[in-house]
Amino acid sequence: MLAIKFISSKHQDTETLIFDEIDTGVSGEIASLMGEMMQKISKEKQLITITHLPQVAAKGSHHYMIYKEIKSGKTNTLIKQLSIEERVNELAKLLSGRKITITAIKNAKELLNQ
Repeated sequence: MLAIKFISSKHQDTETLIFDEIDTGVSGEIASLMGEMMQKISKEKQLITITHLPQVAAKGSHHYMIYKEIKSGKTNTLIKQLSIEERVNELAKLLSGRKITITAIKNAKELLNQ
């Protein structure tokens, strides 16, 4: 699907593309390649990508976290643009789960420096 979107985006008048977990079912090197394709698309179009893959998230120029908060029995969905430190922590969570390890933090920093 990404390959089709990659090719067709060059011929569409659409200014914004939204990919909602287009990277589901892939990992590792393929995820990294997909992130690179998305970077190329973003040079000419606005691209919003929803992902849980650190290889893809690290390639974005901006990183937002969407989360839910419950106050007085009411659930609100919120969005926050992450600072570089927060971005490293979120990527580390994607890499290691709940317990963020030193290795995951190092790996997250390496992903952001590619």
